[in-house]
Amino acid sequence: MAGLNQIRPARGATKKRKRIGRGDGSGHGTTAGKGTKGQLARSGGGKGPGFEGGRMSIIRKIPRLPGFKNPFKTEYQVVSLERLSQFKANVKVDPEALFKAGIIKKMKEPVKILSDGKLDKALTVRAHAFSKKAEELIKKAGGKTELVESGKCKKKNKQ
Repeated sequence: MAGLNQIRPARGATKKRKRIGRGDGSGHGTTAGKGTKGQLARSGGGKGPGFEGGRMSIIRKIPRLPGFKNPFKTEYQVVSLERLSQFKANVKVDPEALFKAGIIKKMKEPVKILSDGKLDKALTVRAHAFSKKAEELIKKAGGKTELVESGKCKKKNKQ
């Protein structure tokens, strides 16, 4: 019976490692198996992993292709000031109130208030974003603007 000390790999199963750049006596001397001159013979030579023969690589092309949608873009549900005028004066208007009134369709998507129309009531408006002009007009009417924490209603993005 053969012992563990007698086990050897099959003939031809193991080869000596190719030691490049160790002189002529190594069997890979002079050009170290890289041929004569040229880009591939130089240190650091060759093309990068994304190189496609000089044409624009697919990595750079993808955002320009039709149907590409940026997964990190925040898409807001837009609400104009004119739509806010249906609420009574001195009321707190938040995404939940906008949803109940039927102004926005989805509770989980962030809301942005834009300055279309006029507002003549003092409202406390809570939203994820405001245009500068909308913020000015709300404050001019005697109301307040408050930013909602974006974590509560933000879309599930891979960030």
